[in-house]
Amino acid sequence: MTTEKKKTPLFTWHTCNGANMVEFGDYLMPVWYASARDEHLAVVTHAGLFDTSHMAAVRVFGPDAFDLLQWCFSRNLDSCVGKDNAPLTPGKCVYGVFLDEHGEAIDDSIVYKIKDEEYLVVVNAGMGGIIAAHLQTKGTGRRVRCVDLTDNLGKIDIQGPTAVKTMQKVLKAPETVFDKLTYFSAKGHFDRTSEFAGNVQLLDGTPLLLSRSGYTGEVGFELFVERKHTVKLWETLIEAGKEFGVIACGLAARDSLRAGAILPLSHQDIGHWPYVHHPWPFALPLNQAGTGFTKQFLGSDALLKATGAPHTLTFAGNDLRKVDTHDARVFDLAGKEIGTVLTCVTDVAIARHCGKIYSIASPTKPEGLAFKGLSCGFVKVASNLPPGTAIELRDGRRAIQVVIETDVRPDRTARKPLKNFL
Repeated sequence: MTTEKKKTPLFTWHTCNGANMVEFGDYLMPVWYASARDEHLAVVTHAGLFDTSHMAAVRVFGPDAFDLLQWCFSRNLDSCVGKDNAPLTPGKCVYGVFLDEHGEAIDDSIVYKIKDEEYLVVVNAGMGGIIAAHLQTKGTGRRVRCVDLTDNLGKIDIQGPTAVKTMQKVLKAPETVFDKLTYFSAKGHFDRTSEFAGNVQLLDGTPLLLSRSGYTGEVGFELFVERKHTVKLWETLIEAGKEFGVIACGLAARDSLRAGAILPLSHQDIGHWPYVHHPWPFALPLNQAGTGFTKQFLGSDALLKATGAPHTLTFAGNDLRKVDTHDARVFDLAGKEIGTVLTCVTDVAIARHCGKIYSIASPTKPEGLAFKGLSCGFVKVASNLPPGTAIELRDGRRAIQVVIETDVRPDRTARKPLKNFL
């Protein structure tokens, strides 16, 4: 018995515009249009548009909403914003994970504080019902409701340096919208009945939740609208962005961009092993010394005892060759097997020169440097390896040598002030 795959509101647009469609997270999604390489480069140099309506959202509200999320979410909502570790306030959002009692990741998430007693939890495709049920179970006895909004919203990400100018063309009062819209903050609302719906609108009055975030490492926005407005919003952005080099992008470019930005893919780079010893310590409420947590939360006791857990490490290759992650293993240079490959993709916007990685957007890139791309991703190994360690990745067809790194694609733009792009 087969189950028919879901379609986002943009399915017809994708198929009519030459998208190569694949199954992903129970949805039929575009993997690329003309070229995954061109789409990746567009986001680094201009901007790209991504259909992310397959992702899910859960509305969490009620007098005990904060207490529930403070227990179930890995970030300390009392101390998680900016360099000063300020509390999460309305209009701010934060990245973290939901763990089980064993300290293993159920899913990663961005949690938005809409107002006191109301939050929006954005999770991965197919996880809306799972996270809503998880929170409702853990919220037994609390004054809180968790509503799964799966397939009720449209979500579009516009990412890259010219995303700001594109949004400036389609928004009412863009100067007001952009004012103090710092990294990981949001304005507006997708629900017309919300008190915040008037804060961000398209020129025709369509309300949206505009988030200064994304999963590419480059400056941009995530846009949430009622499902019925998704196609209109997409076509408006495509038209407005033509003069700025904005193109439609698929999952392949999203995957290579996020890996180059050292961002994990849930259920691949994080999953059924303790959520420790990884490149994302900011997602945990570590104390200043890094020896414990600033709060107790679901799974925290297990993490404190997980001293022998595997290490997830970042790597970058010496050329664009990659391995198949379905059967790839990690070896030290003596030939001993030491782990598995979680992600291996090619970031086509980077190159090495004298051992250093440069981006095609790097202002200090050497003159004449050819950008053919470097493989990059994550490995899971038994024990820690210091940056600079050379390892070998092998699948059934090839072996490639790569290097453990602390960073991959340099000079990313995600955190830069919006005024830099206007």
